[in-house]
Amino acid sequence: MSSILIGEVLAGLLFFGVIGFLLLGFPVAFTLAGTSLIFGVIGYFFGVFDFSNMGNLMGRYIGYMTNEVLVAVPLFIFMGVMLEKSKIAEQLLLTMGKLFGRLRGGLGISVIVVGALLAASTGVVGATVVTMGLISLPAMLRAKYDPKLASGVICASGTLGQIIPPSTVLIFMGDMLSSINAQVQMEQGNFAPVPVTVGDLFAGAFIPGLMLVGLYICFMIYKAITEPESCPATPMTEEDRKGIVKDVVVALVPPLLLILLVLGSILTGIATPTEAGSVGAVGATILAALRWRLSFRVLRDAAMATATITSMIFIILFGASVFSIVFRVMGGDNLVHEFLANLPGGAIGAMIVVMLIMFVLGFILDTFEIIFIIIPITAPILLALGIDPIWLGVMVGVNLQTSFMTPPFGFSLFYLRGVAPSRVTTGMIYRGALPFVGLQILAIALLFIFPQLITWLPSVN
Repeated sequence: MSSILIGEVLAGLLFFGVIGFLLLGFPVAFTLAGTSLIFGVIGYFFGVFDFSNMGNLMGRYIGYMTNEVLVAVPLFIFMGVMLEKSKIAEQLLLTMGKLFGRLRGGLGISVIVVGALLAASTGVVGATVVTMGLISLPAMLRAKYDPKLASGVICASGTLGQIIPPSTVLIFMGDMLSSINAQVQMEQGNFAPVPVTVGDLFAGAFIPGLMLVGLYICFMIYKAITEPESCPATPMTEEDRKGIVKDVVVALVPPLLLILLVLGSILTGIATPTEAGSVGAVGATILAALRWRLSFRVLRDAAMATATITSMIFIILFGASVFSIVFRVMGGDNLVHEFLANLPGGAIGAMIVVMLIMFVLGFILDTFEIIFIIIPITAPILLALGIDPIWLGVMVGVNLQTSFMTPPFGFSLFYLRGVAPSRVTTGMIYRGALPFVGLQILAIALLFIFPQLITWLPSVN
């Protein structure tokens, strides 16, 4: 057996070995690094891996820590956590519930709108689903909403953080696709490639994010018309009517202006994502102070939550770097290239297969684990086949968002199960999510058929 074949076999076994160990429940970052080192030792004895390649690790790690784009990640996380810890998000949801609750389906529409706003401030799916579940699910159940519909609305709205800017997933994908695209273009003889930025990916995700919000709202209107008993109107007291205008101005306008300022500055090119993240973090802190919600405890909790989430993401990235080096040196890139290039349907066929693999992995792995493992392996081949990098990044985001809410393994379903009352069964949560999964699949189909929905806005920036 030739050394090339041995290396490719070991690379394939490494990939499935990592998945297997993760299914056994081992910590992600240590599984990625540890399994890769084990296979590196095996490859060394077979003469297909040289540990001198590990000398690149330190340069990679320093590059991650000094990467100005990735500084935006903790800033956006802090912005969202501060809005949550200072109860601004809770006040926003309650006020929107008063505003639309008197209409059939209005409370559900409020949850969708607030979910979109939280997605545009938090960028972390788990935190959004838990927050929405704790605040809105009891309110919807008190309003006599069908528990299945209430659960579905919350899961769908919470996962919008996967795709609506400033999604942390898009920040990492934008950074990776930028370097991968430049490398592919250089290999094809284009020594002045058009750069792909995180801002481009944000712009590309803007219309698909709004499209998903629109589909969710249309479904709620449909339910209000066809099954009014599933989403009844919430009666408003005379006291609520008197203060509604003031409540809307106080609760909705400031955070909305902050989000528009942050996203608007990125989409118009006035500020980089890192600069906009700084504005968002400071702005959220000022909003908390203006509402007398800022205290040492709130600031400490927000800082600790930000540090915890950021550390978790980056330690996975460090482990994925070890996996990437071992996989590539042993010939895994060639294996994947041959597999994807020989699929029927050319570039689109390869894209569909990669999307299906990511969708299935979304049942067992977190989003960051998937993009850190799969994007470096498959993106170079897909871009070389002619796939647009911005379209690829946004499609991956929408695809993983769908996987996150698909029964029986969707992560957002588990997040909601953890905070839902016992009378809302797991079966109810699953059945409630299915119609929204259908809407997600419809959105993916539309984005496949009309890629301009993704690529148009970045092209006019």
